[in-house]
Amino acid sequence: MPTWHGSCNRGGSQGVNWRVSDERQCVNPSPLYCLTVARFFWAVTLKALFGPFSSVMGALKYAVIGVVVVVVVAIALVLLLQTPHRVPVHYVGYSGGYEAFVPNGQTMNYNGHTDPIGTLILSNGTTIQNVVWDGQYAGTIIQNHNQIVQLNNQFVGQTDPVNNQPYVPLQDFYVIKGQVPIENVTINGQTYYVIDADKINPANIAGFYTYQGCVPNFVVAINTPGVIPARLPGNSPVYTWTNVTGTVAYQTGLYEGHGVGGGSGVVLIEPNETIIPYGIIPSPFGSALFNFTTPQYVLWSNGTIIPLP
Repeated sequence: MPTWHGSCNRGGSQGVNWRVSDERQCVNPSPLYCLTVARFFWAVTLKALFGPFSSVMGALKYAVIGVVVVVVVAIALVLLLQTPHRVPVHYVGYSGGYEAFVPNGQTMNYNGHTDPIGTLILSNGTTIQNVVWDGQYAGTIIQNHNQIVQLNNQFVGQTDPVNNQPYVPLQDFYVIKGQVPIENVTINGQTYYVIDADKINPANIAGFYTYQGCVPNFVVAINTPGVIPARLPGNSPVYTWTNVTGTVAYQTGLYEGHGVGGGSGVVLIEPNETIIPYGIIPSPFGSALFNFTTPQYVLWSNGTIIPLP
């Protein structure tokens, strides 16, 4: 009989602050440079109009120069005031892997609407900070996250009636199958990595939640060959484990019953016999992640894994 143990009992892996490798800086004329050029040509224009050049042709000549100066300065100001500065969309992650966006509760106004900010965890465990989800499901992600936070505020600190352990903070996250389209945007000197979600097939996006310290482990697990998503029966001994794994297995069912919906009582079974309990969010619910949103196996109480009939 396998000896199952919980992956969520160890601390979440520490991601590194990673900047997209092909990030390029937008180069614009500096304000000091533009001001210097403008002052120079303005002085020349004044001299032409009021100095010794009293002939009509001379004044006309330098008036033309003045017009050119105005045009040059106007163009320079347009370049300087462009915000945000953008770098063309490029792709991060692995085409055959799973990446995850983890909202942190912050939002920003981008392209005239409100978008969630968070962290992107790549299939190799690397993390990218200051990521903005823009496009489809942006509002849904904000709503889902707020609901999880509200339930955390309500239940964290209370006691799980099955294993008599305190409930822990849960975290929602959104798995993307394949590479993620990213646009580097600089706003007020801060670089953000904007996910262009409208370029992602909706079938390749699905939402989940688990213990917040276990999200990186989850991402690593779903990218591990041989991992099996499975359901837990109601009498599973996992619910009685006096650790975070046992607590989260029960707690996801509690949250499902208090409005999150989707599904609960499911786990990832890794090849090394560790398990990660998680819940399923009803939207987004991409069909390409069917194995994880609708597990086709059961982890029985005796430790055997069998397919659903």
